[in-house]
Amino acid sequence: MANKDVHCIVNGKERVFSVDVRSSLSDMLRGNAGLDSIKHGCDVGECGACTVLIDGKPFNTCIYMAIWAEGKTILTLEGLSDTKGTISDIQQAFIDEGAVQCGFCTPGFIMASIPIIEKDEPSTREEIRRQISGNLCRCTGYEHIVDAIEKTQKKRIEQKKG
Repeated sequence: MANKDVHCIVNGKERVFSVDVRSSLSDMLRGNAGLDSIKHGCDVGECGACTVLIDGKPFNTCIYMAIWAEGKTILTLEGLSDTKGTISDIQQAFIDEGAVQCGFCTPGFIMASIPIIEKDEPSTREEIRRQISGNLCRCTGYEHIVDAIEKTQKKRIEQKKG
């Protein structure tokens, strides 16, 4: 059981974590950093509940080794709020559109949606469904989730034009 220091940026802050070389990124982020938005769901990369952005791309942290995070920039749900704790537009859209029921999958869905809502061109509902297909929900039926993502993307595109 060898430990190794992992230097990375988490939610905009430089961090160093001493982790067992066998640890997953979800273990490091939940256990070492105390970030509760990373959910332990399937632990095999099937459900998406542990999704975060690593260098701007969504990854399942349960199958991403903590030591691979060396030098990476990681964004979790906690990093979407501003310094006053105000939630982001996509988080508000999930609330407004009823895309949250039990809430277990919500952080992963929101993080998987970030690359979608940051596009300059609107995505079709089918494209949105395809891009979030690595995330599973047992409660909402997905329509409200797609609605929230679509609404936020359109709003951001309009703001850029305006």
